[in-house]
Amino acid sequence: MRTRFLASVACLSLVANPQISLAAPPAGPALDAAVEELLGRMTLAEKLGQMSQASRQPYADHLRDTKELVRQGALGSILNATTRDQVEEFQRIAVEESRLKIPLLFGLDVIHGYRTLFPIPLAQSCSWNPDLVQKAARIAAVEATAEGIRWTFAPMLDLTRDARWGRIAETVGEDPLLASRMGAAMVRGFQGDDLSLPTSMAACGKHFVGYGAAEAGRDYNTTLIPDTELRNAYLPAFKAAKDAGVLTYMSAFNDLNGVPTSANPRVLRKILRDEWAFNGFVVSDWTSVDELIPHGFAADGRQAAQRAIAGGVDMEMVSPHYRTFGADLIAKNELPLAFIDDSVRRILRVKFQLGLFDHPFTAKETPRTSKNPLSAEHLAVARELATQSIVLLKNDRGLLPLSSATKSIAVIGPLADSGDDMRGCWFCESSPGDTITPLAALKETLGPRAQILHAPGTKRDIDDSTDAFAAAVKAAKKADVVILCLGEGRDLAGEARSRAFLNLPGTQEKLFDAIAATGKPIVLVIFAGRPLVFPAQFAKARAVFYAWHPGTMAGPALADLLLGTANPSAKLTVSFPRTVGQIPIYYNHRNTGRPPQKENVGIPMGTPQDPQGYYSKFIDVHSTPEFPFGHGLSYTTFAYSDLQVTAPSGTNGTLTVSAVIKNTGSRDGVEIAQLYTRDLIGQITRPVRELKGFERVPLKSGESRTITFNVPASELGFFNEDGRYIVEPGKFHVWVGGSSTATLIGEFEL
Repeated sequence: MRTRFLASVACLSLVANPQISLAAPPAGPALDAAVEELLGRMTLAEKLGQMSQASRQPYADHLRDTKELVRQGALGSILNATTRDQVEEFQRIAVEESRLKIPLLFGLDVIHGYRTLFPIPLAQSCSWNPDLVQKAARIAAVEATAEGIRWTFAPMLDLTRDARWGRIAETVGEDPLLASRMGAAMVRGFQGDDLSLPTSMAACGKHFVGYGAAEAGRDYNTTLIPDTELRNAYLPAFKAAKDAGVLTYMSAFNDLNGVPTSANPRVLRKILRDEWAFNGFVVSDWTSVDELIPHGFAADGRQAAQRAIAGGVDMEMVSPHYRTFGADLIAKNELPLAFIDDSVRRILRVKFQLGLFDHPFTAKETPRTSKNPLSAEHLAVARELATQSIVLLKNDRGLLPLSSATKSIAVIGPLADSGDDMRGCWFCESSPGDTITPLAALKETLGPRAQILHAPGTKRDIDDSTDAFAAAVKAAKKADVVILCLGEGRDLAGEARSRAFLNLPGTQEKLFDAIAATGKPIVLVIFAGRPLVFPAQFAKARAVFYAWHPGTMAGPALADLLLGTANPSAKLTVSFPRTVGQIPIYYNHRNTGRPPQKENVGIPMGTPQDPQGYYSKFIDVHSTPEFPFGHGLSYTTFAYSDLQVTAPSGTNGTLTVSAVIKNTGSRDGVEIAQLYTRDLIGQITRPVRELKGFERVPLKSGESRTITFNVPASELGFFNEDGRYIVEPGKFHVWVGGSSTATLIGEFEL
């Protein structure tokens, strides 16, 4: 690694500086009393101010207006103040010049890192390592809070089954259980063990709820989700965040079954407040209160404010309708004052819990980050998480890891040396120069041991020119092996980046063909924020890595895998389609009355009157995914055997499943063992498989180990059409293996 990336002044600890001594904020009855005392002294305008959030913008007039709002007590929060100086300027006005001196809460989208960037969340989930993901979130909190940011709009818990949706990059996969465990880990990491410490920040479960089900994968689009599917698939990760202690939620942009989620009392009041007893607060997404108007749910800003407050949104992000129209709505009895008071209570409670009243300038009590060299400790975690997130999809004839006999390597492609694109769709205060690219890492790691030839082939991922192909082909011909870095740059992934075509953009497919024509072995490395469709390239490449957007340590992580310093262990957490026409595609689908049959592609031989071959299928492509959920290769191999199943002794018992895993290859490795069940008969049809457990299992070459999963019978249930969670007696199938296509099967009866 380059020494400038190892430089470290007083490395930031993963916990608060032990020399910092802060008075404990009120808790329990004392907290309630403090909130009520302050609430009793507030005017209605000040209450509505606490329910309003503004964005810091770089325009002088806007800043003057924002400062005056803070001075008047007309703002409770500011987002996008990204430096300590900005934070302290606004906070000083709040606590020294406003009447009640209520501190501001500063928020920022710290999604997968602040200065040190980790892989995008979808990539992180491919590690199947919640503990490591929690460490990454803790580091992000330490770095961001050093600049005064005490609130992040993460984790994103939206479940999606559509790779066209750009924000799939921010999700943690298509499975409710995995998303629940990853999301809860992020909450624990961001918020830490003690909320009042200056290195803790409030987490925010977003987007509540159903945002990932946008029709056609088009961002912000309508969502139609049956209640059973909402409760069984889309809500569990949000409930897990609540159980982990998340302080805030964010309402979503979308409408849900005709009612926008930023004014939806059924999900915000009935489910979140009444059923789950959540006592934190809900913030709208960016101008989503104002967007009730184009939704056709509100006639104007006044009605938008009324419906959003009545619906259960406590704080309005950016748009000003709460503070503009709230007082008139109360005066004319169109809103009860109790709604306002309840929202303000929740907001004040979070500020007290974070210790902001006693220590509003907590940034002063923590080390700086963005002005200092990157911490070696943080970079080490970033490197490890990136290594565990990159998925090996193919390794024909054991091309990888590259042997010491490899004396020349051509590193080709528009993403081979793009530090900017490695950062992903949320990059906070990182710099492209912080990122170690694949090219840089290979040069530094191999040094004089191998010649590194570089030719980008195209300038950018979306470049439509072929002018640089000749130089790339020339480099490939001189090399023993080609590392071809293709895919999507960060500008093609994330919010408002929906794609109708999922092929390699620009002229990258032509570039691949030109390199393949040289006959040199190709290691294809795809960087992307979503699953892409690349069957022709997959067939011709000797080896394929799916690297996502790996963050600051992209290059070292990839080099470790290419050279065998690390053995791939990552497994996919979303199903990869064979073609866009298969979408939505996901492993835990239902069986249907006419499930597809093997090798049943083609026009049916029968007729509707004689339905031979009339199954749920495509006539021109297999119904299965290109790469299934849970799939990922290693440089070694694993075998599963000796499945043992002990049925629960009633609905209060525990399902116990064990199996033997053996490393049957010549290298040490880590296998991600997965447990799936199927409820064969139910009040509502059940998925063909459901993930019920997983474990990272390190095994030396030739080693065997028995793994055991214990699943409470209560986790074998589901929500029925009446909205009740039930655990039905009956027969179940169970599988243990290395992906959702595991074949080691058993059964039990509950």
